[in-house]
Order: sequence, then C-alpha cells, then structure tokens
Amino acid sequence: MRKFITVLFISIPFFSLSQSLINAKAEKFATDVEPKMIEWRRHFHQNPELSNREFNTAKKIAEYLSSLGIEVQTGIAKTGVVGLLKGGKPGPVVALRADIDALPVTERTAMSFASKVTSNYNGQETGVMHACGHDAHIAILMATAEVLSKMKDDLSGSVKFIFQPAEEGPPPGEEGGAMLMVKEKALENPVVDVIFGLHIAAGLPVGQISFKSEGFMAASDRFEITIKGKQAHGSAPWSSIDPIAVSAQIINSLQYIVSRNVELTKEAAVITVGMVNAGVRFNIIPEEAKLVGTIRTLDKPTQKMIHEKIKLTAKNIANIAGAEAEVSIVNNALLTYNDPKLTNEMLSSFEKSGNVVTIKAVTGAEDFSSFQEVVPGIYFFIGARPEGVPYSQPLQMHHTPDFEIDEAGMMTGLKAMLNLTLDYMQK
Repeated sequence: MRKFITVLFISIPFFSLSQSLINAKAEKFATDVEPKMIEWRRHFHQNPELSNREFNTAKKIAEYLSSLGIEVQTGIAKTGVVGLLKGGKPGPVVALRADIDALPVTERTAMSFASKVTSNYNGQETGVMHACGHDAHIAILMATAEVLSKMKDDLSGSVKFIFQPAEEGPPPGEEGGAMLMVKEKALENPVVDVIFGLHIAAGLPVGQISFKSEGFMAASDRFEITIKGKQAHGSAPWSSIDPIAVSAQIINSLQYIVSRNVELTKEAAVITVGMVNAGVRFNIIPEEAKLVGTIRTLDKPTQKMIHEKIKLTAKNIANIAGAEAEVSIVNNALLTYNDPKLTNEMLSSFEKSGNVVTIKAVTGAEDFSSFQEVVPGIYFFIGARPEGVPYSQPLQMHHTPDFEIDEAGMMTGLKAMLNLTLDYMQK
C-alpha cells in the first residue's frame, strides 16, 4: 500500500509538469507567430468579401493550412474551409471555429490598410468592410493552426479548424453559415467532441476574456409583416385603407410586447423594426406596406410568446382598420448556449490566458449556436478596445464605419484557443 501511494503522489506532479511544459511550448510558439497573425489580419481587412462570396479569403486560408501539412476540405457550405490536424497520440476531436465574411459597410477609418472594396448588396452599391472583427478571427485561427501543427507529436487527439462563411447571414434566397456547415457534415468524419469559438470585442479592455455560462448571446429571428390595404389619392384618405397608418400603429404596439409581457428581471428581449417599405409617390396612398425587423430572445418560452404576440398584434390592428396583415417569422440564429459543465471545467484554461470576467447576456446573436446544438461548446469574447476609446458594451462599436481594434488583443485570443485545446485533450 505504501509503495502504491508513493507512486500515486509522484505521478500526479509528473502529469501536471508535463502539461505545463506543453502549454509553455505553445506560448513560446504563439509569441513567435504574432507578427504573422497581425499581417494576416491586415491582409483580410484590406480584402474583405461578403457572405457566401469569400472566394479569395477561402483560397488563402486553404493554401496556408495545406502548407502546414494539415488535411484540407474546401467548398463546405459554399466557401467554407475545414482543416484536420491529427495528433501524435489518441484522444478527442476538438473543433475551433472562425467566421470569415465581411459586411456591406463603407469604411471611414484612417488606417493604412483600410478597405477600399465596393460591391453590390441588395441592389445597392456599397463599401465592404470587416466591421465586426472577422478578419481578426481568421488570423487568430490561422496562427492557432500554425502553433499546433508544430506540436503535432504532443497532441493527444485531433483538431478541426473550421473557417465558416456567412455568419452575418447568406444573401436572400441562399443557404449558408453554421447551419449549412452542420448540414454538410463539418462536425463529422471524424466526429467532433467539443467546439470553441471566440469574438473580438472592441468595447472590452485588451487582455480581458468575457463569457457567461448557459445563455450567452440571443436567438435572432427575422420577421416580416405585410399590410394590405386599399390605394387612393393622397388628398382623399377616406377613400383608402391606409397601410402606412396601420404600419405606424403596429410599430408602436410591438414595443408593448416587450415592456408589458416580457419578464425583464429574468432576461432581456428586443423587438426592432429595421425596414419600412411603402409607396412610390408623395400624393398616393399605397395599397401595401411592409415592415421587416428582428427579434432577440434569451430563452425559448419568451421567444415563443413574442412570436405569438407579434402575429396577434399585427393581425388585430390591421383588422380594426379594415386591412389585412400577413406575418412571417424566420429563425436566423439559435440561442448561443455555453454548456455549464464544460464552461466550469475549462475555467482554468481561460484564467491562464487572460483576465477572466463573467458578464451578463448579450442581445447580439451568433450562428455559432448551430454548432452548439450538436456538440458541447463555449463561445467567448476577447477584449481589443483601442486606446482612447471609452469603455462600452462589448459589441457597441461593431457594424459601424469607424470600427477599429487594438491588435494586441489578438494574442489573448490565440492563447485561449491553444490552452483550451491542449487542456481539453488531457482531461
């Protein structure tokens, strides 16, 4: 018994020391690759591509992964790239994900590598910009792939590098994003055991890692309300059934759903009308009007209730006015749900990567949630607030023409991806 106990006490420190050495080696390689990571980020920022059109982005990613000796699949979910690195020892399959698409935003920063790219989006000429940090996500995951490829013999398992297109949503009439990657078996062959993903946050301090167990980012639904009335001359509204006036009543009433039906002490909810389309001339009351907007919810019962209330509100208001309302609601992203058991297990990996801060749920949405519906996963924010910018909500500056990050924050993301992967393989 004494000999057994002695061996047991020796083996535990040996295991810990061995894992510490592996993590230290990864950190050394991470420091070495940082200049290239920044260079990649700037390249992708200067050469952005819209959702499902990331052809050159995907080509550069695939070529680089291949140069590292990683098995590469292309054309998954149209322009997605998946790399597979098989470790030197048996173990789990860890998936790491980065989104690769840009936004229809015209950049107005003064950066030397600012985007000058333009494109057509929904019939309108627009600038194209990485206004949400996906350029940094690509660079971080490419750097992670380089470091882990150098440590292939140390890996107890395999790593899947998932470069996902169309996180911002595919063009109308097309499929895309994480949902399509799942459909096209990106999490299979071999089957993934766990998945990790990150988002750079221009409102949080450099070096900070933020997340929340369970519901972290909202489910996102797109709704359309079509109001059908009766057309008439603008000088004789009594001859019409005015769909614009009905639309105004519906827009106001939708806000009562949140303020008077959602228990906001539990979780937040949002209903926003982002588009109002009606009419072609100042003195014609049109026959039809259309409202398009988004719903954000952080639990399924609230989501179901809001769907029902929107339909009821729109139809009843239209009926009172003698009009008709047709309501369509389509899910764009599921609830981003951080598996609580996994989140607790990986806390130490986060703590040795940066300053860990638990935050409240965010009403922004992420289609990373589609991967989490299949396998346990954790999604987290890494701080990259530029110098001189005041503290703000994590995603407040995102999707704007002035979006910038402090590239020093990318190293925190790289360390987190490496520590999560290496530590999970030893569990």
